[in-house]
Amino acid sequence: MSKAQIVGWAHSPFGKSPLENTEQLMASVVAPALEHSGIGAADIDGIFVGVMNNGFSKQDFQAALVAMGDERLTYTPAVRFENACATGSAALYSAMDFIEAGRGRMALVVGAEKMTALPTAEVGDILLSACYRAEEGDIPGGFAGQFGRIAQAYFQRYGDCSEELAMISAKNHENGVSNPYAHMRKDFGFDFCNTVSEKNPYVAAPLRRTDCSLISDGAAALVLADEETAAPLSRAIGFRGRKHVNDVLALSRRDPLAFEGARRAWAGALELAGASLDDLSFVETHDCFTIAELIEYEAMGLARPGEGRHVVREGLTAKSGRLPVNASGGLKAKGHPIGATGVSMHVMAAMQLSGEAGDMQVKMSGLGGVFNMGGTAVANYVSIMERVR
Repeated sequence: MSKAQIVGWAHSPFGKSPLENTEQLMASVVAPALEHSGIGAADIDGIFVGVMNNGFSKQDFQAALVAMGDERLTYTPAVRFENACATGSAALYSAMDFIEAGRGRMALVVGAEKMTALPTAEVGDILLSACYRAEEGDIPGGFAGQFGRIAQAYFQRYGDCSEELAMISAKNHENGVSNPYAHMRKDFGFDFCNTVSEKNPYVAAPLRRTDCSLISDGAAALVLADEETAAPLSRAIGFRGRKHVNDVLALSRRDPLAFEGARRAWAGALELAGASLDDLSFVETHDCFTIAELIEYEAMGLARPGEGRHVVREGLTAKSGRLPVNASGGLKAKGHPIGATGVSMHVMAAMQLSGEAGDMQVKMSGLGGVFNMGGTAVANYVSIMERVR
């Protein structure tokens, strides 16, 4: 079986985009990604699109919009995926399965979302569809309220970690300054992030505005090829191991602080890769809220349950630390356009591994990890990636 490898990519700026819709956003990254890979549009065997939508736009049938933006792809099979905040990774993994099953030799993966055209309250209601509405749909504050409750429960079980959450936020905003694609390129510092103020109010206590990722527009694209096709191209980023694990949707049926699906995905991907956390040079993790990043330290195995606070206090996940986490600024600073997020995270990892990360670059020793989740650690994707060439 020939493994799928990343041979090119493109990434739009994240933020409030002047582009009007996902059709335009996807068009802005498709041609640059093909050019970066050195592959022509006619060589693409399948298009895999990640867009959540669910009310962000009345226009759906998102897979067909790629060819609307680039007529060279008119007759190329295209399909759209949705898996909440892991929509982009769902599209990527399906493209990899397509190649590794021998159905095609080259694939284009595109993730996009246009979120800022709607009022914040409407955005919050759309995002609540990533929870179990029958039990969780009336939580004040939308998805921030969901993670606010998780933070409250975590504090009750393990002690107040408000300062550690502020340290995570400050770390990611500092890193985001170096990311040319980031929505928020501003170093707020620990004191601002740790202080409740008019500019940093509670959104869903104990989560402050600086604990919450940004509502953003954006798109990202990846070009994949099988090993034989990738061999003569300029670059190739491979997957040493990858794992997708789901957990039950309703929080009432599991321990919401355990992130058990995430833990299993990390363990499974590392086992497939024949690696440990010590072998990784960096991790891009899903910090939709700072409490998520804190619990993810525990799920990936950096700390035991309840001890994730020590990871950030000891600087282990700083850009200069033993395992830099979110050198891109993460969702916290980079932004979180839902369908684009998983694709973006893999682009950031590919840039690091290829030495093309610019000012974001960390010291490389071989492998990188990506964790993207949909919902409250419901759909969990972990990729262990390496530079092949």
